[in-house]
Amino acid sequence: MNDFFSKPIASIPRISLQAFCEQASTRELLEQALADRRFGRAQARVNSGGISMALEAFRNAPTPNLIVIESFAERDVLLSQLDALAEICDAETKVVVIGRVNDIILYRELIARGVSEYMVHPFETTHFVRIISELYTKPGQKLIGRMIAVSGVKGGVGASTVAHNLAWALSQSLDQPAIIVDMDFAFGTAGLDFNQDPPQGIADALAAGERLDVALVERLLTRCDARLSILCAPAMLDRKFDIAEQDFEPLLHILRGCAPYIILDLPHGWPGWKSNVLASADEAVIVASPDLAALRNAKSMFDFLRNARPNDLVPKLVLNGIGLPKRPEIPSSDFAKALGADPVCIIPHDAKTFGTAANNGQMIGELTGADKTAQIFFELARKISGRMDQRGNSAGLIMPLVSKLRNVFAS
Repeated sequence: MNDFFSKPIASIPRISLQAFCEQASTRELLEQALADRRFGRAQARVNSGGISMALEAFRNAPTPNLIVIESFAERDVLLSQLDALAEICDAETKVVVIGRVNDIILYRELIARGVSEYMVHPFETTHFVRIISELYTKPGQKLIGRMIAVSGVKGGVGASTVAHNLAWALSQSLDQPAIIVDMDFAFGTAGLDFNQDPPQGIADALAAGERLDVALVERLLTRCDARLSILCAPAMLDRKFDIAEQDFEPLLHILRGCAPYIILDLPHGWPGWKSNVLASADEAVIVASPDLAALRNAKSMFDFLRNARPNDLVPKLVLNGIGLPKRPEIPSSDFAKALGADPVCIIPHDAKTFGTAANNGQMIGELTGADKTAQIFFELARKISGRMDQRGNSAGLIMPLVSKLRNVFAS
């Protein structure tokens, strides 16, 4: 598994950045990196010309928060040019150097001169994003929780059911804390699905404004069990919520430090803020039913996400409610072909099991134990997290011993 998939990358803060490239290929690579969703708040510009161009640009102008320099000069020339750049740089300006020599001695000399990072050309776009992100990560900061956005392509496809069962499976199978954020303010069902009726939730978090901090968020969370918490929606129609695209940013930033997994249960509509939240998540899970309207909407969402997240993984497709009696269905293979993505899981229609679980305020795994339907969600959790089921690993170690003991007693 690559590092990008296993470790989320934090968004870059509101910094100013200028890059100076000697090669057209490097300029193109950096422009692709700066188009990444995590640079959304940064003001960035890529220039042709290397360090000499940077010296000219900042001789009589203030330097940005970050300067990226590409240089293929010899060591002595490069160090001399960096010394000249240091003389005109503001004290808080960080410098990243891109070179072509993988030389530990050069690296140490650059770091000794105050260079923040040295990158060897060529490199992956996501590697550059991670390097810049880590330059602005506070020392001792908690690991960044992985944010998983779950959205249905239309109403009634079971996206909330998938989101809630996925979160439960993640917390149970990986033995890791998880948080469900119910973002359907009018009709959210997280409270109902977990048999909870909290007096506070996500609306109170947004209303807190500048008072919002970790302590307040943790007070607003409702604990379902030792590992799973929910931030409920008000589920009210007599109260209007005027939410701007940036309103969720402080809350989601805080939640990333509260648990390894944050599952966003998004409404099926398309409010102005949804596209921003969906595009900024580490993982997008799209839930659809096997019909024409769902296919059309899924195609639109996949196209949008591919354009908005060029450096991210392809959205995960979940086909739900397969095999409903007497309903004509689009075959899963045709659905996958139209989207250019195979479904990560196919959930069969089972009105009795899902209806009973919903009415009881239970998850499928709580109701049925380890049956086939429950295993679908555990497998989905494994595919989303990229990690093995800890319960499965334990069972794999114990079962051979149990078999041996049975044989001993049988004999």
